[in-house]
Amino acid sequence: MTHYDFPDDLVQAQSAWYAAYRQLSAGENPTQTTVLRRQLQRLSVQIASHPYWDRVPGRAPAARMALKERAWSRP
Repeated sequence: MTHYDFPDDLVQAQSAWYAAYRQLSAGENPTQTTVLRRQLQRLSVQIASHPYWDRVPGRAPAARMALKERAWSRP
């Protein structure tokens, strides 16, 4: 398994994406649907356009999965 040294802001953005997605999918507060969708879009752009990805061109898909796994397991 390859170790990726992700910047903290990238891991935080992915963790925030998961948190917003969980809130949206729970549907407990329908008045926040638009806000959460916009937040997901903003975070998606922030994650996808992060300068970190310029350093891993050939291994980007594996690195993206590793980022998701790291953010998912983050407390």
